[in-house]
Amino acid sequence: MQVASASNGRVALVTGAARGIGQGIAAWLIAEGWRVVLADVDRQRGATVAEVLGDNAMFVYMDVANEEQVAAGVADVLGQFGRLDALVCNAAVADPHNITLESLDLAYWNRVLAINLTGPMLLAKHCAPYLRAHGGSIVNLASTRASQSEADTEAYAASKGGLVALTHALAISLGPQIRVNAVSPGWIDARDTAQRRTEPLSDSDHAQHPAGRVGTAEDVAAMVAWLLSRNAGFVTGQEFVVDGGMSKKMIYSE
Repeated sequence: MQVASASNGRVALVTGAARGIGQGIAAWLIAEGWRVVLADVDRQRGATVAEVLGDNAMFVYMDVANEEQVAAGVADVLGQFGRLDALVCNAAVADPHNITLESLDLAYWNRVLAINLTGPMLLAKHCAPYLRAHGGSIVNLASTRASQSEADTEAYAASKGGLVALTHALAISLGPQIRVNAVSPGWIDARDTAQRRTEPLSDSDHAQHPAGRVGTAEDVAAMVAWLLSRNAGFVTGQEFVVDGGMSKKMIYSE
């Protein structure tokens, strides 16, 4: 567990931060001394999480698919802190499963792409001037499903594949002042502590991973924090897979 440190003066905006991986990233960055703005559509949960995380956390309501809300949220960040050093685009429609392609509802498809892909573009658009002023960095949360799929996951897979492509496009457009990278998690158990305790994963769930276990939100947060740090100053336009080696494992039906 990270130990909280004094503020380093740097400010990060993390979307989808009311729970799961986003909450884990926010907590990790605060422990490293960042001031973090948690953005989410869940007002009650977001405000509660920000309160628990302490004085270096602030909550703003934001639907990332709504450009007016994105612009207003970024303005709130600048009004409160006067600067922005990092953007972490984590907000997403996270359930990859859908019904068959023939029954895929166009409104659902459009909503998934609006949140998972258009949202990060809008955030980059509105944050870029402020990130540029401080040599900032963007990290997009993609998925291993950008390069491998299960059946009936077209909307989610397309959105995450597009996000990986958007990442390297932004890196070229915004460099050298702003670095842009993507993190693609595999199976991450980002459930609340109580649920993990009452409904633990099985030994076989963990054993199928070459790393020997299912991932945690902290595994992803550590990678994000490194990419935002000055230690990653020569890294941009890249995708980093955090999946315990699963995407490199050859699997056949027996």
